[in-house]
Amino acid sequence: MSLRSRIAVPEEQNGREDGHLVAGYRAKLLEEIDLAEMSALSAAERRVRLERVLGHLISREGPVLSTSERAQLIRRVVDEALGLGVLEPLLEDASITEIMVNGPDAIFVERAGRVERLPLRFASHDQLMQTIERIVSTVNRRVDESNPMVDARLPSGERVNVIIPPLSLTGATLTIRRFPRVYTLPELIGLGSLDEPMLLLLAAFVRARFNVIVAGGTGTGKTTLLNALSGLIPSHERIITIEDSAELQLQQAHVIRLESRPPNVEGKGRITIRDLVRNSLRMRPDRIIVGEVRGGETLDMLQAMSTGHDGSLATVHANSAEDALMRLQTLGSMSEVEIPFEALRDQINSAVDVVVQLSRFADGSRKITEIALLTSHGRETFRTTTVARFVPNPLAADRIVRGTYYHLPVPRAVADKLYLASEPLPPPFGVAEDNAPGPGEDARHRLTPDGTREAGA
Repeated sequence: MSLRSRIAVPEEQNGREDGHLVAGYRAKLLEEIDLAEMSALSAAERRVRLERVLGHLISREGPVLSTSERAQLIRRVVDEALGLGVLEPLLEDASITEIMVNGPDAIFVERAGRVERLPLRFASHDQLMQTIERIVSTVNRRVDESNPMVDARLPSGERVNVIIPPLSLTGATLTIRRFPRVYTLPELIGLGSLDEPMLLLLAAFVRARFNVIVAGGTGTGKTTLLNALSGLIPSHERIITIEDSAELQLQQAHVIRLESRPPNVEGKGRITIRDLVRNSLRMRPDRIIVGEVRGGETLDMLQAMSTGHDGSLATVHANSAEDALMRLQTLGSMSEVEIPFEALRDQINSAVDVVVQLSRFADGSRKITEIALLTSHGRETFRTTTVARFVPNPLAADRIVRGTYYHLPVPRAVADKLYLASEPLPPPFGVAEDNAPGPGEDARHRLTPDGTREAGA
C-alpha cells in the first residue's frame, strides 16, 4: 500500500500510520549507519549519506511508492534522524513567521499575519517530547515535570517557548517565533505600513535625537519597525541594544548587543533587563535601544532618556499612544524604588518625545496608525498631539484593509527643535497656528506654517 493510498481511512489515522512508517525506517536507518563515522561528517554530508542509505533500504524492503512519495518519505525520515522531524520544512519556509504546536495532533503557522492549520502531526506525544528535548538541549536547557516551562533563543535566532503537562492541559505545547527579517523603512512603505511623509518625519525625529517609544499589541511589528528606525542612526554613534531574546539586527559598526539570562536549574544566575539597562549606563552609550520594557527597568530607561542619552528607542505593549504612556507609568512603579505616580509622570513627560502606535488589521497587515508627540510638561496629566494618523475604510469584498493617511500640523516647539538640529520639517506637515513669538523671541525666530523661518530684521 502506498504512502497516501489508504482509501476510506480517516486523515488522523493516516497521519499516525505515516508516523509509524517514518519511525520504523528511522530505527532501521540507525541500525545501518556507523554513528562514529557520521559524527566526522559535515551536516550536509550526513544528510546525503543518510538519504543514500535510506534509498537502498526502501528499494530492498518496500513499500511500493511513487517517485514523489518516495522522496517525501526519505525527507521525513532524514529530518526525523537529523533535525526536528515534521517541523524541519516549516523552519526552512521563509514565509512562516511563527510555528505553534498544540499537542501532537495540531500544528499551526502564521504567514503574512494570518494563522492557518497545517495537515501535519507528530506520530505520538513521545515523538513531540523528543523533538522538544532536542530543541531545548541545544541551549543547555531541560524540560520535565520539575521544570515544565522553558523560554529560550536558539543559536539560529528563533525564540522558543515550551510548556508541558501538568501545566498545559492540551499536551506539550511548543511555540517557535522566527528570527524577524530586517526591513528598511522604504520597504515598509511598499508593504503599506506607512507612507512617505511619515517616513520622512520619523527619520527627522531619529536624526534629531528624539526619544521614541514604539507601541502596539502582540504581533503588530514593533521589533520590525524598531529595526527599521535604528537604521537611521548615524554609523559613528555607539549603540547598545538590550533584549530578552536578541532579535534586533542593527547594521552599524559600533553596536553592543546585550541579552538577559534566565535562572539556571538551581534558580540562580538570572540577569534581568533592568540589570542590563543599569550596566549599559556605565558603557558610554550614545543611544540605548530596549527591545521591550515590561517591568522595573522602565524607570531606569526613562532616567537614561532624560539624563543625556537622548535619541534612545524602546517598545512597549499598548493599544494606543495614551495607553502606552499610562503603561510606562505603571511599569515604572514596579521598580523596588518607591516613587509616587506624579513623580513618574514627571519622568515620562521629560523623557519621552514621540509615541509611534502600530496596529494589526483583519487582513494580517500591520500599519502605523498614529504618530503622537508628548506635549505635557512636569507633573501635568499626559497630553499628546497627533501629527499623523491612519484611518481605515470599511472592509471591501476582498477583505483587504485600505484607508487614508492624514498629516497634521506639528507643535511649534517640536518644529523648532527639528530646525535647531538642521532637520527640515517634511511636507505636508506644517506648524500649528499657535505660532506667536515666545518670551525673549522676536520675528527673526518665528516659524512659518511650512516649518521655515520668517524673514525679519
